[in-house]
Amino acid sequence: MTDREAMRRALRQARCAEKRGEVPVGAVIVHEGKVIGRGFNLRETSQNALCHAEIRAIEQACRRLGFWRLCGCTLYVTLEPCPMCAGAIMNARIDRVVYGAKDPKAGAYGSVLNLNEYPVNHRPEVTSGVLEEECAHLLSSFFRNLRSRKKQPEGAVSNE
Repeated sequence: MTDREAMRRALRQARCAEKRGEVPVGAVIVHEGKVIGRGFNLRETSQNALCHAEIRAIEQACRRLGFWRLCGCTLYVTLEPCPMCAGAIMNARIDRVVYGAKDPKAGAYGSVLNLNEYPVNHRPEVTSGVLEEECAHLLSSFFRNLRSRKKQPEGAVSNE
């Protein structure tokens, strides 16, 4: 499976989040060419700050492999991981992280900080910008629509 194919699967997960009114971030974990974990944001639905796409995909992959170490795995995520998710990635020993859009507010692999520059016990290989435009567009249109809905007076009908 190519990086682009796997990122398209992560985008499908992101669209699942969007359908639920969640910030559209999706993730998949690939091991030996097969998806073994998938997830999308569910923070609002679950009212749980830990329900990021990456964390959910890591949990599923660990269950699937029956082990907490995800060596030999690649995580594909539509948005650059935050520090919490980057910590989980390091702790799970994921070999490689591939993300689409940069996160200028919370990105932990180059945008705000780069956790791979610290003397930590595991540093995944990081590839950024895979299907970046599509990933960024999904996020920006979600937030544009959200701002538009918040500006409408109560009871107004949207033209969408």
